Amino acid sequence: MHPSTTPEPHLPHLQPLVAKPGKYLVITLGGESYGIPVLAVREIIRLCPITPVANMPPHVRGVINLRGKIIPLVDLRTRFHLPTADEHDRNCIVVTQLGGTGGGSRLYGVVVDGVEEVASFGASDIEPTPDFGGAIDVRFITGMAKSGHLVRTLIDLDRIAAADLVTAAVAQTSVHQALTPQALPQQDSP
Repeated sequence: MHPSTTPEPHLPHLQPLVAKPGKYLVITLGGESYGIPVLAVREIIRLCPITPVANMPPHVRGVINLRGKIIPLVDLRTRFHLPTADEHDRNCIVVTQLGGTGGGSRLYGVVVDGVEEVASFGASDIEPTPDFGGAIDVRFITGMAKSGHLVRTLIDLDRIAAADLVTAAVAQTSVHQALTPQALPQQDSP
């Protein structure tokens, strides 16, 4: 992941996350491998028609209608500030089930370049996120998994989704404050 080019609000009181041993869906983004806990994955589908939603950040592609359910869709390549690439037949949507704001759960879709495999990582395979000296935004990384000679970055979609909620709330508050009567310029009556 590259450092953010636009400032984003930081999530309050974030403790570093540590990846847990278990099974991970290994996805690809920009030629690199990332792992998502397989228990969060509901299904993997081909790209389908995406309905854009106005006033969203660039990484929010819009929403999809999956068998009558409206699901927000985030492009992880854009979210991680990776270079854009042409879509191809391996691109897909990973539909995940994440924690909801009221304690329930919600569906969250992510566009990825492809899916490699389901891999099991034991405690000895997982290393903590390296200290990059603050130069790289690592708040979505839970650890690094060793798989033979490869290293796979383990990510937390709940934290990505929470950051999007915070960003949306800040943007909504800014718009609301800009439209309140005290913020609008006063015009003199003739």
